[in-house]
Amino acid sequence: MSLNVKVGNVSFKNPIILASGTCGFGRELAEYMDLSKLGALSSKGLTLLPRDGNQGVRVAETPSGMLNCVGLQNPGVEAFLATELDYMVQSGAGVVVNVAGHSNEDYIQMVEKLDPYSEKIDALELNFSCPNVKEGCMVIGTSPKAIEALVADLRKRTDLPLWVKLTPNVASISETAKGAEAGGADAVVAINTMLGMAIDIRTRRPLLHNNTGGLSGPCVKPVALRMVHEIYDAVKIPVVGCGGVATYEDVLEFMIAGASAVELGTISLVHPTRPVEIVDDLENYVKENNIDELASLTGTLQMWR
Repeated sequence: MSLNVKVGNVSFKNPIILASGTCGFGRELAEYMDLSKLGALSSKGLTLLPRDGNQGVRVAETPSGMLNCVGLQNPGVEAFLATELDYMVQSGAGVVVNVAGHSNEDYIQMVEKLDPYSEKIDALELNFSCPNVKEGCMVIGTSPKAIEALVADLRKRTDLPLWVKLTPNVASISETAKGAEAGGADAVVAINTMLGMAIDIRTRRPLLHNNTGGLSGPCVKPVALRMVHEIYDAVKIPVVGCGGVATYEDVLEFMIAGASAVELGTISLVHPTRPVEIVDDLENYVKENNIDELASLTGTLQMWR
């Protein structure tokens, strides 16, 4: 009985991937869990140059979730390659590198810098969908044609698997997924955070100093499940599900809806050991239900007619 999954041509020991922006590069969570038990880690969103992120209050709790406007704070790609990539490799989990930018040229330069390290990287996760910065990736991520054009350009520059992380803040996520597929993406990741706001009734100002932020946590799960299934029906490339995953049952729901693997993030901020607990729970599930391959659940949803 196996938890092994594949996202395109990339194999992982199980479907659990720590989502970008919620695990750094793994160092902090290594104090609480054996990272080698996980399928993969997705790095902090990286940019060409270091970023301090947004100023002021950057996180606010909401009912069944949280808002954040961290703003892609990261050490920059050069520092990542010098000090963090080898750590991620040595963790024993798969390595997914999240790539962000403010222009097409940013993404091109990032991919060209990362491509020589292809033996250490399992996939590049192209962040076209961060709602926490005022320029760049959200503009690209809302246009199927812009996604297709940029992915096609990046496809020429690397043989590394390209995963496109999609924003839910669009009229049709299946159309942006089709754009990614047409450009040559190997998979899509859905969903990134939803744009939201919280207000302080005393000051009559938004709690976040960026005014708005990305909503994550259990509250977004129903939307994420619906979008994962829509994408699964619309494209032939794999889907990596993400959004509100907190239990092994959530993982199974996403896989049944069409996900080949599943990212989780907000829950690890609340319960840092939960990701490895979910792996243990999945092992028990396949044994108790005599399931030979967990991957066989992907896309088995039977809709009512």
